Amino acid sequence: MQVLQVQLEVGADPAEVGRARRWARSRLIGSGMEDDEPIAETLLLLISELVTNAVVHTGCPAVLRMLFGSTGSSGTVRVEVADTSCRPPQPRHAQGGDTGGRGLELVDGLADRWGWQPEGAGKRIWCEVDRGGPMMVPVIQEQPGDRARL
Repeated sequence: MQVLQVQLEVGADPAEVGRARRWARSRLIGSGMEDDEPIAETLLLLISELVTNAVVHTGCPAVLRMLFGSTGSSGTVRVEVADTSCRPPQPRHAQGGDTGGRGLELVDGLADRWGWQPEGAGKRIWCEVDRGGPMMVPVIQEQPGDRARL
């Protein structure tokens, strides 16, 4: 099986999340996905959550990796975000009006598999989405102007 891996270094600034999303979108399209495919939107949401968690909760730079299994409509897409913090991810359970605390719950609900492992002095959080399988389409409430920032 041939695997294509691409990666992006992400600075320790929450503004980097938008750059990571734009980069990931271009790589997904380059892998043969249509921009509006439900799997592409799901992967972009997962990437946003994992990169946001890395830069906001650790204050460290991170590396975003995307690994594409088979080409075409089948195979698995693996997303990894590595950072230099050895602190394990802490799933939280947000309450009604909380503005945070839902990231790993989203990852758990949208990814086919996810987990984390130590990597060097830090850790790597990963998730996988199977292409060609049933997809859960995320529902995102956009605010005016949000689409322009993606």
